[in-house]
Amino acid sequence: MEVKWTDFAVRIIVAFLLGSILGFERQWRQRMAGLRTSTLVSTGSALFVLLSVLTPNDASPTRIAAQVVSGIGFLAGGVILKEGITVRGLNTAATIWCASAIGSLAGGGFLYQAFLGAIAVLLSNTLLRPIAHRINQQSLQGTERQLAYRVNFVCQRKQEIHVRALLLQSLTSNNITLRSLYSEDYNDSTDKVNIEVEMLTQVRDDQFLEQIASRLSLQKGVISVSWRVIEEEFG
Repeated sequence: MEVKWTDFAVRIIVAFLLGSILGFERQWRQRMAGLRTSTLVSTGSALFVLLSVLTPNDASPTRIAAQVVSGIGFLAGGVILKEGITVRGLNTAATIWCASAIGSLAGGGFLYQAFLGAIAVLLSNTLLRPIAHRINQQSLQGTERQLAYRVNFVCQRKQEIHVRALLLQSLTSNNITLRSLYSEDYNDSTDKVNIEVEMLTQVRDDQFLEQIASRLSLQKGVISVSWRVIEEEFG
């Protein structure tokens, strides 16, 4: 199949523009793989498919596309981070994979289908985002998921026992299970200690954690208190 220069240019431009649109959404949300990454992935995939179109006697477009799919998996895997059992970057990795598919469609001359694919990806990353967020705010009772909180506070060593007792007392009045609690010297200081607590729950209650932090921060000898959600895991 002979591809004219104009057709070649149109396919590359379409792949470039659609990849840029997907990357812009990722960049806007301050993700690791943003505008340039998605654009390069989409454009590169189109170039590989066009290479097979330009050399019909050596390779088929579908075979090259299959190699692109497997190869892009390594690139997408590079943006996935694992912190403990928390996995981050899956959505960005999936977007990169979709950008490769859209670039392959554009390179193969399926421009209309490439546009539809780009719209579908954008809708997934925008319209479905608030829906997923609302679902995550619901109670986890009856599911296999557990939410983990981490509380860090720095206090004077002589107040450590008192502060730990207050924390444990607070947990008895809520559906939160203590998973771990340990302390260590704060920045090699002999009179300050950093205490880290991890808790599990099936009912998300950020307000309760904020109440614990506020209560601890008012205690004598407590220097700083912070908390955050660290993971959502399967039980």
